[in-house]
Amino acid sequence: MLIGELSRRTGVGAHQLRYYEAQGLLEPARGTSSGYREYGEDAVLTVRQIRKLLDAGLSTQAIAYLQPCFSGTGPDLVPCQETLDLLNDRLQGLDEQIDTLNRTRQALRDYIAATEARMPEFPQYYCPDEAGQVVSAGSRPESR
Repeated sequence: MLIGELSRRTGVGAHQLRYYEAQGLLEPARGTSSGYREYGEDAVLTVRQIRKLLDAGLSTQAIAYLQPCFSGTGPDLVPCQETLDLLNDRLQGLDEQIDTLNRTRQALRDYIAATEARMPEFPQYYCPDEAGQVVSAGSRPESR
């Protein structure tokens, strides 16, 4: 099948499929005499597996490392310790990002609460411009 058919069957654009090729994740079965890429039926499953791993947050480099572990007709990987280590490392990285985002969210909530608590002290509000200069003053806006 040509790249357009592979794109249609997988829902992945031809440009993205070419990127997967450039990253060593996808290989055409052969080139035609006119220079078109021709893919085998297995390319559909390969692209689906690549998409699942990208959706799981893995880089194309990590996917290239895992590619020899692709197995079965679904998004399955051959169970081995190196595979589990890589997936667990990615999960740990996500957990750390979530912790950071939760701390950031709480810091913003604290600022919002402290600012809202002080609103009654200020019957007027002042809006600084991007340079920090007060450019307007007016009545406090209505609560949302």
